Formats: sequence, C-alpha cells, structure tokens
Amino acid sequence: MNRYPRDFRGHGPNPPDPQWPGGAKIAISLVLNYEEGGENNILHGDAQSEAFLSDIAGAQPWPGQRHWNMESLYDYGARAGFWRLHRLFTERGLPVTIYGVTTALARNPEQVAAMKAAGWEIASHGLKWVDHRDMAEDVERAQIAESFRLHAEVVGEPPRGWYTGRCSMNTVRLTAETARLDWISDTYDDDLPYWLEMGDRDQLVIPYTLEANDMRFATAPGYIEGEQFFTYLKDSFDTLYAEGQQGRAKMFSIGLHCRLIGRPGKIAGLIRFLDHAQRHQGVWFARRIDIARHWATTHPHRRIERPSQMTKQRFVERFGGIFEHSPWIAEGAWALELGPAHDCATGLHNALARIFRSAAPDQRLAVLRAHPDLAGKLAAAKRLTPESTAEQASAALDALTDDERATFQRLNTDYVAKHGFPFIIAVRDNTKASILQAFATRIGNDTETEFATACAQVERIAELRLKDLLP
Repeated sequence: MNRYPRDFRGHGPNPPDPQWPGGAKIAISLVLNYEEGGENNILHGDAQSEAFLSDIAGAQPWPGQRHWNMESLYDYGARAGFWRLHRLFTERGLPVTIYGVTTALARNPEQVAAMKAAGWEIASHGLKWVDHRDMAEDVERAQIAESFRLHAEVVGEPPRGWYTGRCSMNTVRLTAETARLDWISDTYDDDLPYWLEMGDRDQLVIPYTLEANDMRFATAPGYIEGEQFFTYLKDSFDTLYAEGQQGRAKMFSIGLHCRLIGRPGKIAGLIRFLDHAQRHQGVWFARRIDIARHWATTHPHRRIERPSQMTKQRFVERFGGIFEHSPWIAEGAWALELGPAHDCATGLHNALARIFRSAAPDQRLAVLRAHPDLAGKLAAAKRLTPESTAEQASAALDALTDDERATFQRLNTDYVAKHGFPFIIAVRDNTKASILQAFATRIGNDTETEFATACAQVERIAELRLKDLLP
C-alpha cells in the first residue's frame, strides 16, 4: 500500500464547536516549562553542557566541561524567575500547567511543593531536557517509563499529560502507547484538540506552540523586549477572540520558561497581556488537564472505517460503484498515495477523479455509457443501481406522468443518437423542470463540448455519492 502518513486535513473546513465552559469564546492555556536541573550537564551524566534556550547569544555545548555561565542562567530560573511567576499567577488566581522535566522536579522540591499548593497541573516534560532526535527507540521507551516512575515518586502521582519538546519521530507514538495519558502535546498543528488513533489507543492531542512562546527571546528572529512579546500575544488573542465571537472558538497556548519570562524586563510584557485578556468576558483560563477532560466529554472520539487504511478488496467493494459500473476507477485510486486527507468525501473524490480524468477517451466514454437513461427503460424495470434509483427519485423522476415519461424517452433517444452516450446530469442538484431545460439546451451542443460536460457531471454525481458515505 502506497500510503502517506501526514495529516493535512485535521478538523477540515468545518471544525467542531468546542463548547467551552460558560460559553467562553477562547480557552487560554498558560504553560510553564520547568527545566532547571534537567538540562544537559556533565553533573547529570551528559557528555556536554547545555546550549539551548538561554540568554547567551550563539551558545555552543562544551564537551566534557561544565559551563558556569549557562548553569547560572538556568539557576536564575529556579531561584528567582519561578517565584516571580508564581506570585504573578497565584495573585491573579490563574491556573497553570507545568511541563516538568522529571529530573528537574526531583532537584527542586520547594518549587514542586509550591506548584502543588497552587493547584497547578504538573505534566511530564520527559526524564531529561535533552535532544531525543537520535535516541534509539528502546532507550526512549525506557526513559519514558522511568519518567513515569520518578514523577510519581517526586510529585506524589503520575503525570496525566506529556510534552517532550525536543522529541524524536517515535515520541508521540511511544507516549500514546503507554495508555496512561489524558493528553499529549508534542504537536503544533492545530488551534483545537484532536484525537489520534494509535493502534487500539485513541489518544487526545492538545497542540502546543513555538511562536506564542517566550523561547523567542532566545532565538532569532525573536523578541528583544517585553513589549514585543505583549504585542504578539495581544494580536493572537484578539484574532482568536474575534473568531470565538463569530462562533468559531479556539484555544490559545502560551509557552513560558522560568529563566526567560521570569526576568523583570520580559515579564512586564506578560503582565500587560494578562491585564488585556482579563478585561474581556468569556475567557476561560484552564489547565491542559481541564481542557482534556472537557474535550473528552464534549467530543468523544468515534472511529470510522478509513479509506486510506482499507485493503484493496474492501476499498473496491465500498467505492467501486461510485463511478457507475466502473470498479476499475476505485482500483486505480487505491494504488495512489492515499493518506488521512483522503479519508473524507472531498479527499477521496479527488483520488477517484484523478483516475477518471487520466483515463483514455474510450475508457471515459465507457463510463458515460454505463450510466442509465433518465426515467428510461431500466428505471421502469427497476433495474437501476440503488444509487441511481435514489438519485432519480430525488427529482421525482420515478413518479412521472405518461406524457412526461414519453418526453424523457424522446429526448433520451435524440440525445444518444447525436452524441453517442446517455444524457448525464447530477439529478440531486436539480428539479424535474431544470433537468428538462438542461436537456433541451445541451442536446444542441457539439459532441466535444457535451462530452466534457457529461464527464464533469459524472464527477459531480460521484462527489454526492461519497458525501453520503464519508465525512
């Protein structure tokens, strides 16, 4: 099977209404990454010092050495930045989700106690704040298991949410396979939660952010002052809030780090944003576990039979009649590079239409000739396919008067005599009167024009049939 794994469709053109509690127009998730004490350091058994997300411009790892300046910046996050943020959020009564690197939590007991006392959610940020890109799958699986164990030991209960961050191609699958998490966040691909099918596991994903994130203070291009951070957060909030007022509510994740936003000049921008957001009605500040529980209750996952995952036999059995009496089109579509984008009516229609459009003229002519006459002898003898029967009935072609039936039969005969194939029209888009009008107009077209028109109508009929079967 030639299958493409990436999902470009997501919720599609009509995303669900999240129905946030209290009719909120936006859900805001404040995430505080706690990494201080879990970063690369030879004290932690690593081969080099940390080089990621600090105020040291162009930092490089120091192999085999401790990096005093880097450690000092991380230490600031634990010693000063965390407490400044803790005061800010607790004074305002704002819920927070902690992405806690497990070994960092183990080295910071006072901060963990403060997180718990504040009622914050403490999710897992992996065992260590290191790059998992080249980590062997069995090693990463073992580290995930150890993170669960140590997290429960340090916090008092295992995590219900997970975000590795510096992940591998295996991370999402490995965390989902634990079947122990209410949510995972190692994606950046949506403004709403969604369900991910991993084998027998239906895993809720709450996408995260790398742009509404104070990490941009430590990357280029990025923010250099708190006002820039405030402006970006405000613009994001205003756009999402307006969408919520129009009935398209979303969620807004904001990523924070103790050693970055915890600095006085940077936190000023965050404070301005919180002032702005809290002046609005209909804003739900929520921990990610609260969002996960709401979504699971309001939008529980329902599996469908996905075309991209069907065997060839099942695919042709299911879709072989979409193009009238032409299963070869379904056979050709199954062999294409199908993926999640083709598990909906529009996507699968595109795949089937590609095979039809690329076929030789005589093959397409055979498809046209496979269609029955409108209100013709096959209909009278009740020998139409179920799809054609329902379609003709939708325009009351199964309840014609004797005069109307005679008119249709005459037009059918004249049309076929001139063009060499039946008159084809998407009946469900029309009425009996509009069909007769189209008959009278199109019978006078040249055959080349009419062939193209008939082919387009065949594709439209296929599209409508698929919409009866798929999202």
